[in-house]
Amino acid sequence: MPLLVRSVQTPLHIDVRRGAVADLGSILADGRISAGGEVAVVVGPGLGERIAGLLRPSLRAATIHVTGGGTLDAALELAGRLRAGNFDAVVGIGGGKTVDTAKYAASRWGLPMVSVATSLANDGIASPVASLVNDGIKGSYGVHIPFGVIVDLDFVETGPDRVNRAGIGDVISNISALADWELARVMRDEPVDGFAASLARMGAEAVLTMPGDMADDAFVTVLAESLIASGLAMAISGSSRPSSGGCHEIMHAIDALYPETASHGELAGLGALFCTFLRGDHRRFAQMADCLGRHRLPRLPSEVGLNAEQFARAVEFAPRTRPDRYTILEHLAMTPDETRQRLTEYANVLAAR
Repeated sequence: MPLLVRSVQTPLHIDVRRGAVADLGSILADGRISAGGEVAVVVGPGLGERIAGLLRPSLRAATIHVTGGGTLDAALELAGRLRAGNFDAVVGIGGGKTVDTAKYAASRWGLPMVSVATSLANDGIASPVASLVNDGIKGSYGVHIPFGVIVDLDFVETGPDRVNRAGIGDVISNISALADWELARVMRDEPVDGFAASLARMGAEAVLTMPGDMADDAFVTVLAESLIASGLAMAISGSSRPSSGGCHEIMHAIDALYPETASHGELAGLGALFCTFLRGDHRRFAQMADCLGRHRLPRLPSEVGLNAEQFARAVEFAPRTRPDRYTILEHLAMTPDETRQRLTEYANVLAAR
């Protein structure tokens, strides 16, 4: 009987620990990514530049590229610079904007890319997706999954606490996204990849119930590994389905209507909590509300600077951000009045907790 298998793209190297960045040179060599260290190191302003300086002794042949990051134009400009050079690989060092810019630019020319995350803001550190702003609207662009993912807890520790905590919201939003995927299977016969769903769910469940906070290495390690697992789930399924549902539709809508309101992870967590309320899953709602509250993440629109009318407008606009996706928002197809009523009920339930 033939053995049926499938190939899955994963990073060649994953390292989550203190002091991991110091081993980048050997990681590139041992992984056959770059024996001589002739790589393009892409950094953002600030911490990324400091890390690049620490790497110079072991990567003397590296070329440093500084990018503002976060936009398609910045990624294309970086891609032009990469084309003009001769590099074995691209190393993106910094937060989500810098890493996504490096991922997109590297994919343009088929260069291996290594992600060195200095924050845990979202699951982009290991995903095959680059989130970039184009003409004022944030879009998702398919890229090759990073060949290596490094998270150095020393640098995460020195990063902004609010930025790192946002990753908690992004991870637990998987729970809502997976519920939307199952809904699409029931209502539209959309196939669900069980392996991808399992990876995304395990990471979310781990963070949801893990004691500790961002001052605890054990918790931060679980959060980092859960974000990486979320990225791998997207690579396995070939889409963002395991980690993106109505929660991310709301996030993208807020980004489009009210730019710079809050971070990706903060809005994803808020959107996931509201979608879970709409789904009527009281047990999950209580778990997620407690987790977000415990880690000081927003649970109400007012906590990200939006009034009820603005949030209701974002919920109404949300399905237009992903017309091909079926979630609880498309399923309920609420009128503006129904949206405002459910939002009032949602706020009342949270106030009573």
